[in-house]
Order: sequence, then structure tokens, then C-alpha cells
Amino acid sequence: MLSPSRRDFVSLTLSESGSYTNSKQWRRQSCWRKWKQLSRLQRSLILLTLMLLLVCGIATSPTLIEHWRGDTVGGNRNDGKPQFVVDLKNEYRSILPEPPSERKDYRRRGPPFLQNRLQLKTNVSALLGEENNGPDLKNADKGSEGGKPIISWRAAVIEKEQASDTDTKDTENQDGPASLAPESRLEAVREAFRHAWKGYKDFAWGHDELKPISKSYGEWFGLGLTLIDALDTMWILGLKEEFAEAREWVAKELSFDKNVDVNLFESTIRILGGLLSTYHLTGDLMFLDKAKDIGSRLMPAFNTASKIPYSDVNIGKGTAHPPRWTSDSTVAEVTSIQLEFRELSRLTGDTKYKLAVMEVMQQVHKLDGKQDGLVPMFINTNNGLFTHQGIYTLGARADSYYEYLLKQWIQGGKTENELLDDYLLAVEGVKKNLLNKSIPQGLTFVGELSHGHFSPKMDHLVCFLPGTLALGAHYGLPADHMELAKQLMETCYQMYAQMETGLSPEIVHFNMHEGSTKDVDVKIADRHNLLRPETVESLFYLYRFTQDKKYQQWGWEILQNFNKYTRVPTGGYTSINNVCDPAYPSPRDKMESFFLGETLKYFYLLFSEDPDLISLDKYVFNTEAHPLPIWPQAE
Repeated sequence: MLSPSRRDFVSLTLSESGSYTNSKQWRRQSCWRKWKQLSRLQRSLILLTLMLLLVCGIATSPTLIEHWRGDTVGGNRNDGKPQFVVDLKNEYRSILPEPPSERKDYRRRGPPFLQNRLQLKTNVSALLGEENNGPDLKNADKGSEGGKPIISWRAAVIEKEQASDTDTKDTENQDGPASLAPESRLEAVREAFRHAWKGYKDFAWGHDELKPISKSYGEWFGLGLTLIDALDTMWILGLKEEFAEAREWVAKELSFDKNVDVNLFESTIRILGGLLSTYHLTGDLMFLDKAKDIGSRLMPAFNTASKIPYSDVNIGKGTAHPPRWTSDSTVAEVTSIQLEFRELSRLTGDTKYKLAVMEVMQQVHKLDGKQDGLVPMFINTNNGLFTHQGIYTLGARADSYYEYLLKQWIQGGKTENELLDDYLLAVEGVKKNLLNKSIPQGLTFVGELSHGHFSPKMDHLVCFLPGTLALGAHYGLPADHMELAKQLMETCYQMYAQMETGLSPEIVHFNMHEGSTKDVDVKIADRHNLLRPETVESLFYLYRFTQDKKYQQWGWEILQNFNKYTRVPTGGYTSINNVCDPAYPSPRDKMESFFLGETLKYFYLLFSEDPDLISLDKYVFNTEAHPLPIWPQAE
């Protein structure tokens, strides 16, 4: 008779459970004894085999490859071959975050402090079984979900509905501007501007910078930098509707009464320069009033013992200070604000602006530490002396000093001979100390000098020089300046043409060793392109003065490559991290304000056949491409 408590069943269950547990423990102990009985060599071989199997499994997993690359979503082409694309539904999940900048005041003229990450890449060309020659515009809309366009980072494909006929024809067959009517080239620039403006208007309106991929914005000063920088570009391009809405924002929303630190140099060339230029082009007094406001708020920067201005100003509090990490300002910053403040004095009748900036020039003129007219990169705001002496460059932190020597002389009616003398001496210093030729093609380039040692390093920023030399020759300076301008223009073009994407990196190093097979080397950290304007700027000057169509041809090629590798379908253009990889140029998700303020403006002027469109006999461009009038000599 069974017990009501059924202890025998419970006992049996517990016994089985215990036996199972003991059995597992016995098997583990048995396996461990067998493992210990193996020799050390046998154990090592087994572990090595397991590790190899694990690595091979990971390496051959398509899912993990796609995850590591971060830029791919599996897709199928009509030919059945695998295609690696970015799905717009995931909004460019591959984009690298922009590394934090330690020194925001050098973003315009100084190189960004990038710590680029190497990309794990597959050979997309091999996977597709075809050459990597750019976007397949014919099939750009195939394979997309719901009719949405797909972007392959072989190149950024323009959406079918937004691409002009000119864009499509010339991306497929880049015969250059000779195959296009001048108005078609101009319309291509207008279309590019409208596309960039659409992104700014949709995602960053009233803010400093567009982040086109994340469809957001970035702030620097919180003053609408992109909008102000683009005002005169819209006027020159004849974009009346866009200009009208931007003007309304400036009139109703733009206020400088803010507790915010701004960089003196950047605010002067972008905001003050942009407002003054737009006033001159339109005659609208509202822009002059805004220029007076920001100009007066920047003046505390000059309240230093040396009269060399601080780099940063709080425009709300009326205070100024150097950067936290140094008491130095860069020479380019303190000597590239003169055109704007001089013009503000002329318009207002208040000489304080001009006197402040001309005192800086007079002090720099007298300083020791130059080498054949070349200046160091830094100057101390306490004692007014050069620091970090012995390093000479025409790149970041020094470049626009040389540009503004010539342009102040032109602005003032060619009467300030001290400025001209310094400019001419500096050009001779460049020839003597910084010029060299590459191997094998013999490209003339401008290197750097560090304590007597020459470096074949050349920033893209140096490509302002061909245009500046040509401008000086136009105003009667030695003819060999124009010859040097043409040689350097070729070099700057080659900095684009020799890259896989057709876009220049931020910095190149030229080969000077016998037996070199290519002229240009690019270090990993220098491969980024920020949509900079300097080469297009110089192409504009060279075409204006020579009428040689090849400069338009070169510019057209560059514009098409911007469209291929930097254009974002939802609106805007993005800087990229790697000009050497057309399969994945690694977009950075930022459109600097100077892309609208300078780059597209110079493209438009380059393609224009009208010499009176911003005549170089009537206007001089500041270093942010804002035209200011040349004064009559009586002034």
C-alpha cells in the first residue's frame, strides 16, 4: 500500500537529481584528468587549432564584416553580384564622429586636430567585379526601398530628381567645360548652392554649421555663421528668394547681445566681412548697422599692453582674453583683420577701427625674427614679440599675413608703400627659402623651413598663393610673379588630380628623392578634405587674368568630384576623412560655412565670362571671399 506522502517517489526524484549532478561532476573531473595527462605540446596544439578555427569563423562571417566596416548594408544588384551600400533608413550609421577640437580658434586657418581611425575595408571593386570609377547614376535608383535613393560610398550619388542634366551627363562623361555652354556651368553651381542651402534651411536654420548626414547642426558662436557667410554669394548668384529669406533672419533674429566668446579673426572675416560686403552689393543700410554693432563689440580685443589683440572676445560682456593654454595669438589672425576694420572706419567716419589694426601692422613691420621677409607663426600679446621663432610656413597660422599685405595696398589705392615693400620682400623670401621641385614631374611647390631644415610639406591652404601672385602681377608687380603663379597653380591642381577621388587632402608631402615614381605622398592623418576654397580661388584669378580655358576645365573637374564624393542626398555637402579611398571616403558630417561663403562663390566667378562680375579693378576680396571696394587714391 502506497504511503499517502509518496516519499518513495520524492526520494527517487532526489536521488536521480543527485545522480545527474554527480555524473556531470564526474565527467568534468574525468575530462580534466585526461586533459592533464596530455603533454604540454599536445595541449598547445589543441588550443592553437581552436583559436584558428575561431578567427576563421569570424573573418568569413559577412554579418560581422559588415558590422566592422560600419558602412554597409547587404543588397543585391540586378546582375546578382553583392553590393555594399548605405541604407538611408539607417541614416549613415557608418559616419565617424568628428574628433573634438582642442583649439576652436584655429578651425579656419589652422589644421584640425584629427585623430583619424583606420577603416577596416573590403575591396569593393573586387566584390562588385568592376572598376571603382564613381557613382552609377544610371542605376542609382535600383535596389532602393520604396523608391528611395541608395548611396554607395563608392561615391555619393545625387538623387535622380535633384540632379540636373548637366550633373548627370558630366558625371558619366567628364569632357569638361568645353562641352558645356557657360550658362550650364553657372547653373550647375547655382544648383549645388540650392542643394547645400536646402540642407541648411531644413536642419540648421539660424545655426552656425550644418551636419548634413545626421540632419542636425553644430554651434561655434551661435551667430548663424553659414547664413551670414552665404549672403553675398546668394546675391552674386542671383538667388533672390534665398537671399530674401536670409535677409529677414538677419533683420529680425540676428543679435550680438550674447554672453558668448567669439574668435576675433573668424568673426571679423566671416561676420563683419560678410555684412560689409553685402551692404556694398545691395546698398541695404540694415547690413551696415549690423556691421557697426559687431565691429564695436570686437574692439576690446585690442586692449592689451602690446596692442597685439587677444584671440577671443566676449561680445556680450565686452571682455577679451587669450586662449586658456597660451598668451600667444597667431600671426595670421592678428594681421588678417585689417581690410574689414579699415573699411568700417571709412564707412562710419570713426578712425578707431583703422588705427587699431594699422598699429598691429606697424609693429609687425618692425619686429626682429623674420627671415627674408618670412614671419614666424606666433606673436605674444603681452610683449608684442614673435614666439616659436625659426619656423616659417605659408600654411596654417601664417598664410593670410602675406595675402593681406598685398590686399591692403590694393584696398588703399596703392599708396601704402610699407605694405608693398613687406609683400615684395616676402615673395623673394619664398623663392629663396621655400620653393622646390618634386620628382619625377618637377612640380614647383612651397615647402616649410624649420630651424634651417627644409620640409617638403605643403598645406592645401598654401594654394591661395597662385591667385595672390597673379593679382599682384595684374597690379603691375614683376612679371615673374605671374609665371610663378602658373607653376604653383599646376601643382595645386595636381594635388587634386593625383588623388583617387580627385579631391585634395589637407596636407601633402612632395617627393624629392631620385627614383620616386610619384610626386605626392599623403600621410594617413592628412587625408581629409574640408571643402576648402583656396585652389578654386586661385583658378578664378588665373582665368580672369589669362583667359586660359584649362583653368575652367580644372575647376569643373573639381566641382564634379565634390558632387561625387561629398554631396549628401537629403541636402548639403560634407567634408570627408579619406580622399584616397573612393570606395569609402569616410564622410565627417560637417559642412563648414566657407563652402557657401567661398568655395561655391569662386566656382561661380570662375565659370562666369563677365569680367565686370565683381571686377578686380573695383573690389578686393577678403580672406573669406567677401568683396570690399578699392578706395579712390584720394582716400
